[in-house]
This record gives sequence, structure tokens and C-alpha cells, in this order.
Amino acid sequence: MPNIKSAKKRVLVNATKNERNTQLTSEYRTAIKKFRTAIETNNIELAEKLLPETISIIDGAATKGIITKSCADNHKSKLSKSLSDVKSGKKVIVVKKDNKTIAAEKRAEKIAKAAKKAVAEEAPKKATKKADKKEDKKEAPKKATKKSAKKEDK
Repeated sequence: MPNIKSAKKRVLVNATKNERNTQLTSEYRTAIKKFRTAIETNNIELAEKLLPETISIIDGAATKGIITKSCADNHKSKLSKSLSDVKSGKKVIVVKKDNKTIAAEKRAEKIAKAAKKAVAEEAPKKATKKADKKEDKKEAPKKATKKSAKKEDK
């Protein structure tokens, strides 16, 4: 800890500026990440809504000295170009899947294959059972009902 009064003040001022700079840097980076995730998930409406907000945050960071003006211009240009490329169809976005989704799809495929296999095995069995029942009906004599028994008695 410094002993001179101006040096003490410098330490305090630097700490507050450091906090402000980290907050603005975080806000700037988060805005860019949100915009990029909107593009990556192919959510064009959200990306169109976020673009002016993101550009405003980038300009604010450049004004406050977090990034240089040329860096801000490069970021704005890249973001605008990525949105226009997606809109025009120059850039095709493939939606990324996480590992849980991929695993769930694999399980669903296995279940579907097992179900198809079971149906395929059951179909010939059912056909043979139906054929057996038809043959049994032809061979078996008809049972006498009450009405037919009364007619035979008279």
C-alpha cells in the first residue's frame, strides 16, 4: 500500500476503472456471443433484432476505450456480413446438436429398428395362424345349435 496521498488515490481510481472496464468488456463480448448464437441456430428474426443492439454496444466500447475504433468497425462489418450471408443464402447454417440429443436420437433409432424387426417377424407367424384357423374351420364339423337341434327332433 502506497504512503503518498496521490498514490493512494491512484490505486483507488485504478481499481474503479478496472471494474468498469471488465464490466464493459464482458457486456461487449456477451452481446457478440448472443448475436453469433442466434445466427448459428438459424434464428434470423432474433439476429435482426440483436444486430442494432450489438452495434450500439460495440460503438460504446470503442467510445470508452475498451477497443479501438478500427476493431469496432471490423466487428460491426463481420456481424453485418454474416447476417446478410445467411439471409441471401450464401452461408448455409447446419444446426449443431449436443451429445445428449445425438444419444437420444440413436436410442430412438434402435427402438424403431427393434419394433420393425418384431413386426417383420410377427407378420409371417400371423399369416400362418390365420391359415391354420381357416383350415380348422373347414375340417371341423359344425356344432349343432338349439334351433337346428329342435328342427331335427320334429
